[in-house]
Amino acid sequence: MNLETSLPLKGKTVVITRSQDQQAEARSLFEGKGARVLDLPALVIVPPDEWRFLDDSLQEINRFHWIIFSSSNGVMAVEKRLQLIGTSLALLSKSLKIAAVGRKTARLLESLDAIPDFVPPEFVADSLINNFPVSVLGLRFLIPRVQTGGRNLLAKELVTAGAHVVEVPAYESKCPNEIPRNTFLELTNTKVDAVLFTSAKTAAHTAHLLKEALGIDWQRILLGVKIISIGPQTSLSCRKYFNRVDQEANQHDLEGLLEVCIQSIQS
Repeated sequence: MNLETSLPLKGKTVVITRSQDQQAEARSLFEGKGARVLDLPALVIVPPDEWRFLDDSLQEINRFHWIIFSSSNGVMAVEKRLQLIGTSLALLSKSLKIAAVGRKTARLLESLDAIPDFVPPEFVADSLINNFPVSVLGLRFLIPRVQTGGRNLLAKELVTAGAHVVEVPAYESKCPNEIPRNTFLELTNTKVDAVLFTSAKTAAHTAHLLKEALGIDWQRILLGVKIISIGPQTSLSCRKYFNRVDQEANQHDLEGLLEVCIQSIQS
């Protein structure tokens, strides 16, 4: 195996936008393919304004037929709140089914001994709706989700199909105060090959941070830099804030983002 095959991103510099506590995983994956990785933690995960909505739902968890997780942040929030009342996801009644959107979300549930009953073939909410294994008519769903900014398509479609849905804020994602200095300097010195966006909010927050730092001409530092998106909703956000998206991952997770990054940079 030659170096170009084993390290297809050697000599390339990429900026990865993720939440602060998820940067390490992405860095390791891309560095493993030879990339020089600059962190841009464009999300800060914090508790919701109030826990009572989630806590009230968890006190009555046995009234639900399904709980749907669309992110690892939701899983961790629910697990921590359950532990405060002396239980856990692994100890919940087996009559409560668990659905997980995304491979990472499913893996986290498995690590907590809460094996998901359904994982859609594609890692987006639309795939869960289109491939759900049973009729949802009359079933009760609990959806712990981000407090603001997330899509509510899943809840709307389930309700339209006759389900009873309770959505509760389990966490909030906010914009950090600034871009790390080294990442900012590399961007302004045009030494970056690609910026990788992992959610619609990371695109929105990155645009906000660049505008705050550079003023009206902030988009100039992205000239010649590839903008790569993890999925459809992220691409919409990229087009809104950057007026373009150069590539979108076919598989909407980090592995898919890595694959499309390699394709884009080598093309």
